[in-house]
Amino acid sequence: MIDIIIPNYNGAALLPTCLDSLRRQTRGDFHVTLVDDGSSDESLALLADSYPEVSVVALSPNRGLAAAINAGLRQTNAPIVVFLNNDTEADRRWLEQLVGALERYPSYAFAASKLMLFDRRNHIHSAGDFYRPNGVPGSRGVWQRDRGQYDALSEVFGPCAGAAAYRRAALEELAVNGQVLDEDLVMYCEDVDLNLRARLRGMRTLFVPTAVVYHRLSATGGGALASYYCGRNFALVWIKNMPPPLVRRYWIWLLLSQLGLALHSLWHIREPAARARLRGQGAALYALPRFLSKRARCQAETHNLHIVC
Repeated sequence: MIDIIIPNYNGAALLPTCLDSLRRQTRGDFHVTLVDDGSSDESLALLADSYPEVSVVALSPNRGLAAAINAGLRQTNAPIVVFLNNDTEADRRWLEQLVGALERYPSYAFAASKLMLFDRRNHIHSAGDFYRPNGVPGSRGVWQRDRGQYDALSEVFGPCAGAAAYRRAALEELAVNGQVLDEDLVMYCEDVDLNLRARLRGMRTLFVPTAVVYHRLSATGGGALASYYCGRNFALVWIKNMPPPLVRRYWIWLLLSQLGLALHSLWHIREPAARARLRGQGAALYALPRFLSKRARCQAETHNLHIVC
């Protein structure tokens, strides 16, 4: 059995496309749990009227994406867990291909989908994610026309959690104080943080090019909201997780990247997203003591595991 967890906030206009695509899946041994994060639209009524097969966990007030997924994990128990954004449409063979890859390759803990742009379906959003030493994450192939350049089954740094499969045992091993995703990050980069922690424990991710999902980019959250949390969380995730040898080697890269982001935002200060990014960088300084405390715990755990970085 497979658990699919969908976080939702005011997604009534998006959910039919997402949930109807799950009804068309070629693999049927799954259950959908939707975590509604304090929606004020018709999401709950829509689910009750049209999607009775979906289990609903209703949170109030809004707690953020990381908390929503954690709530879904606590309400489910299947050995394979899939995270799926509400602003997606899955190809009919998506689940068959994604989970099938984990079943065929037991040495991998996570599986990454091939995310395509919803409105330009021959362009890639993510063919698996990567992480730069300066703390800026990225997606393989983003904005590129799909010419088959990412059609090989391959290992990647980690999956975009907008459409990814995980072994529950791996997630439970990574949980801290009952949280698989760090709720202090709220949203954006919560999956980068999870991927970093997984890599430090030797867990690997398999990119599955035949597991295709179409994504309406930032339909639920985006714009200034995304800029704020990326501005805040890029540095915090790096500070929390980067092993000491890499801190000594790359700390100047982090500072330069943060300075570059700040200067770019100042140059575009009239734009709401630029102002939000600056506010996020300021919020990172405020949150720094809390994340240094998290870092001490993370480093102690990885030291106990004798991981060589």
